[in-house]
Amino acid sequence: MSLFGDGLDAAVQKAFTRPAPKSAPAQMRYLVRQLKGTKAVARTLRISQRTVERYVKDQIKKPRPDLAARLEREVRKRWQPQIRARARQRAATTGGIVLDTRARLGYTAPIGSTDQDRVRHLTVALPPQYAARLFDAQQAGAGDQRLKEIAAEALKEVYFQDSGRRAGQLEEVRFTDIEHLEFDL
Repeated sequence: MSLFGDGLDAAVQKAFTRPAPKSAPAQMRYLVRQLKGTKAVARTLRISQRTVERYVKDQIKKPRPDLAARLEREVRKRWQPQIRARARQRAATTGGIVLDTRARLGYTAPIGSTDQDRVRHLTVALPPQYAARLFDAQQAGAGDQRLKEIAAEALKEVYFQDSGRRAGQLEEVRFTDIEHLEFDL
């Protein structure tokens, strides 16, 4: 899917209190309960309704790899929605979010400063307003580019400008060539 979107989802999934179903029949039964019927599950997973019924009855236990990946993704997307919402709310109001990245970072600044891009490994605690902006943009369906822009603004504010204590004339932060990206609540 997307680097930033998947990273935010993984951070929220760390807050889960119970593990998601592991076996294919258990995952299929969970989806049937969530989507209220085998027909909706079949449409979501792009398989026949009869195949869904066979999984529910434990007649089929081992899905092919592409179906297993789709099944896992759909279950994770729907697993513990209240815990997921509570973790997002806590990050957006009080806790903030931690961004751990190894990427090429540079900035646009007045003449005479060293603004050359270089690879940096940063672990930065972002304030709650940036966590809220990231989660709101993700909920609204924003793409990776928009999430990257929000993260670059957050790095400008927190890392480069130190919340307004330095680098006041800094105009723009370039956040490119991302090697590693991870979020934590």
